[in-house]
Amino acid sequence: MELRLGDVETTALIPLSIKANETLRSDPRVRDDKAVEIIKALGIDTRKYDKFMSHEGVIARTVMLDRQLKDIIRKEPESVIVNLGSGFDDRFTRVDNGSILWFDVDLPDMIAARKKAFPERERVTMVSGDILDDSWCSPVRNALKGNRTSLVIIAEGLFMYLSMEEIKKLLIILKENFKDGGLLIAEQNNKLMCKNEKLHDTVKTTSAHFRSGTDSAAEIAALTEGIKLLEEHSFNEEMSKHSIRGKIFAALFPNMNDRWATFKWDQK
Repeated sequence: MELRLGDVETTALIPLSIKANETLRSDPRVRDDKAVEIIKALGIDTRKYDKFMSHEGVIARTVMLDRQLKDIIRKEPESVIVNLGSGFDDRFTRVDNGSILWFDVDLPDMIAARKKAFPERERVTMVSGDILDDSWCSPVRNALKGNRTSLVIIAEGLFMYLSMEEIKKLLIILKENFKDGGLLIAEQNNKLMCKNEKLHDTVKTTSAHFRSGTDSAAEIAALTEGIKLLEEHSFNEEMSKHSIRGKIFAALFPNMNDRWATFKWDQK
């Protein structure tokens, strides 16, 4: 498989490598057979992309988001789910109930690579485009016609590569294009890591740069009217369950880890 990715898109190799290696463990917390397949096809040496803290963080965020999405889908089985900055993510396979509609949205080179790795699947649409250009919203709006009124936007490993102004622009795009409301579940970086990105054990091996961070997701909600923060959970909650190092990190650096934050905007 030929792979041509930009600086930010190259960071997709981090969770891909981690989920592939986790899948190959004797008792995996996350199974992603597609990640294993892609890594083998690419012939990538995963060692620089899979370090302990990144591994535990990616697995924690995966477990937490999978759990949250499955709960949402149980309550809203006809949901439309949009995965912004999808990379090589295969979450659809893990959470699919046979009814949801799913959109994977990413930049053109990433979608081109994704289309080589993933076959066309019923109820899954890959959309090439810039998330800060609302052209990707049109097929999603079409999918929401009829009984499919529940919209969930997920942004995993994305906001830290956007400036606060760009995040604000994205929030406005969501409000203006999906006026019936929806949920946004977004990973939050912290300000300290944003300032010290060279300390990140895997991102520092790429050419990508963190562009924003928050002490609280309330800072995101405050960017524009109509966005409400519902809840926020540190990856430490999951990481501390599985290793002594995870417990120690959570105790010593309770505010250092990334967080999942859930936002809501209502019908206009």
